[in-house]
Amino acid sequence: MIEGVFFTFGSAFEMWAFRIAVIALAAFLIGGIVIITRPQPEVVGHPKGLFLLFLAEMWERFSYYGMRALLIFYLVQHWLFTDSEASIIYGAYTALVYITPVVGGYLADRYIGQRKAVLFGAVLLTFGHFFMAFEGDGSLGQDNPMINVFWLALALIIVGSGFLKANISVIVGQLYSRTDLRRDPAYTIFYMGINVGAATASIICGYLGQTYGWQYGFGLAGIGMLLGLVIFVLGKPLLLGKGEPKDPAKIAGGKEWVIYGAGLLMVALCWTAIQYQELVGYVLGAFGGGLVLYVLFTAVTKLPSEERDRIFAAMFLILASIVFWALFEQAGSSLNLFTDRHVDTQGVNASMFQSINAIYIVLLAPLFAMLWQGLARKGAEPSTPLKFGLAIIQVGLGFLVLVWGSQSVGVSVPTPVIFIFLIYLLHTTGELCLSPVGLSAMNRLSPAHMASLIMGTWFFASATGNFAAGLIAAATGAEGVGEEAGKQVVLGVYSTVGWYAVAIGVAVMVVSPLIKKLMHLDTLVDETVDDDLDGQAGAGLEAQEAGMHPSTTPQAPGKHEENR
Repeated sequence: MIEGVFFTFGSAFEMWAFRIAVIALAAFLIGGIVIITRPQPEVVGHPKGLFLLFLAEMWERFSYYGMRALLIFYLVQHWLFTDSEASIIYGAYTALVYITPVVGGYLADRYIGQRKAVLFGAVLLTFGHFFMAFEGDGSLGQDNPMINVFWLALALIIVGSGFLKANISVIVGQLYSRTDLRRDPAYTIFYMGINVGAATASIICGYLGQTYGWQYGFGLAGIGMLLGLVIFVLGKPLLLGKGEPKDPAKIAGGKEWVIYGAGLLMVALCWTAIQYQELVGYVLGAFGGGLVLYVLFTAVTKLPSEERDRIFAAMFLILASIVFWALFEQAGSSLNLFTDRHVDTQGVNASMFQSINAIYIVLLAPLFAMLWQGLARKGAEPSTPLKFGLAIIQVGLGFLVLVWGSQSVGVSVPTPVIFIFLIYLLHTTGELCLSPVGLSAMNRLSPAHMASLIMGTWFFASATGNFAAGLIAAATGAEGVGEEAGKQVVLGVYSTVGWYAVAIGVAVMVVSPLIKKLMHLDTLVDETVDDDLDGQAGAGLEAQEAGMHPSTTPQAPGKHEENR
């Protein structure tokens, strides 16, 4: 144990990781406040509203990832759910987080505008994160009456994320004209906020929650969200009137409160769904299957041959993405538990390792952007379906590397921590091959009149992948069989899903020429010049993040050779 100035740490590495995270968070906060309080309307060539949104999103992601890093441990260690039960709850929770933005984005587009939607979402999130800090008597497990407050907290966070996550990135695009060349750099700055919040939260909240008590980790996440809300409210003038309702008459005369009432009704529905997780599975299965069938029926009956083929290609990519997310999202559930129980973490709390993905993204995303651009100039950039195949192979290899590393030292010996860094490295490189590429492909392959439908299907597939991740994580539960046997169960599941993923990824690569042919890139032209996703270039800096109902920016008419 190492005594710090205010805290006690399990190792020097944990101490310095915590200190660096605190310093980085404070530096970005102070720097952001200095920028938005300067008298000039623009700073470093960008409107100050961009940096306001940066700070708001940084604190929102801080609160979300701070809670996420602790959630699986909280379910198992405080509420005394089994590993399987906790994993399914976690999967249902993350699935709902990716469903509600469809509703939040729709209500913002049609009625209240993005700014008010973000504000409403931030209020719900603040209450949700603070409610997480009310834990009650931990010895009672699920008999603790405070568990109802816990379910309410999750429901508030789910719906709050739906209103905020769907709309804040849209406001970024609205700060710039449609032909403004600063748009992509603006999103790069904005997505830096996502990763600063994500990386620092996992370290700071994870350490406090696991070392000093859940209420400290969750409470700090709530304070972070409150700070983001205050900054967003006080900085309203910096948004220059952007994100306001398109037709104020639709919410006049108290009608606006009807929308907020609908949001609270969503909270009630999510409060029920998160307690009865099988409902989430049934909804995903029934609605998702119906959605895919409707898209295919529309394509077959109403579209010309080339557009129909592109829809088939998009559906193939969507189904492939479910496999990727189902394995990638083990990070917050089964992999978090595995790190805690079976890895030599060198005295570092397991939840703090949730920061690795965000750190890798910051380091590797620019390199991948340069790699694709360099290969494109040489005519050697992999096709979109080929990248998907590579992504699925990499996520599978990550598990196989972890299994090999654990078995190489012996199942009875703690797994060296280097293999946790390696699995996250392979998963991150896989993410960078799929997430931004998939968002771009959905937009490119969709006819203008079906763009929202296809994008909604893409995000619904993300939700399905998250729920499937919970089912896979549930299979790793092996309570009551001893530590060594339990570790062997987890490694057996990881080996199975790893080899399946590699096989599926290879199959995707084999058929990728056929899928590329279905995309008809040689005849692909814009039906309009304003249907390209704002933030498209910045997407992928957080899994599936680009705004659920993003606004658009023009692309010159002609062939899209870059989407090979």
